[in-house]
Amino acid sequence: MNSHFAFRECLAPACRFRYPAPAEAVEAASLSVNVPCPKCGASTTLAAPVLAAGGRASDAICAPQRPIHLLLDNLRSVFNVGSIFRTADGVGAAHLHLCGITPTPAHPRLAKTALGAEKRMPWSHANNGLERVQTLKEQKIMLIGLEAGLGSRSLFTVEKPATDVPIALVVGNERAGVDPAILAACDLRVSLPMLGQKVSLNVAVACGIALYQLRFGE
Repeated sequence: MNSHFAFRECLAPACRFRYPAPAEAVEAASLSVNVPCPKCGASTTLAAPVLAAGGRASDAICAPQRPIHLLLDNLRSVFNVGSIFRTADGVGAAHLHLCGITPTPAHPRLAKTALGAEKRMPWSHANNGLERVQTLKEQKIMLIGLEAGLGSRSLFTVEKPATDVPIALVVGNERAGVDPAILAACDLRVSLPMLGQKVSLNVAVACGIALYQLRFGE
């Protein structure tokens, strides 16, 4: 994000609401003595200076820039796909392969969670995910399927491929998982440890964890 924010705090003892005020509210505060609290209406005070949000971690520039592709096969949720676009941008992914019913940036609601990443990230669509997998294999791209079950290994203990080996992380449908034929074509099958009662995470969350582990993990 590029907006500027200032944290304000309500002066009412019974409220004391503390919140970030966006750039336009900060500008208005400079012209007005009384900035009302959005919860109780009492006066607020500037609690922290205006800060520019965002920034780039210094070690991110030094990270090995392994080519990382993403293959999203038959994802249903446009918001999940938008979130994955944003995460893919964050890790410097090379390309998103959107397959089957997976929504593309042409969908008007994808931008709500992609927040502009859909305009920067290279992507393409294929009706048949298995055929796209075969194309990636012909390009010598290592396929890593993110799917729990028999034969799956923890993403945090499996040995990562050499940094010069291009990889493609494969994620599947929120309910059905990865297409069995696609999973069979993967060179490696990994999963995330689950210590509670639930057996899986939201696909966008799981994909984000996997991407950052593949990019920055030891």
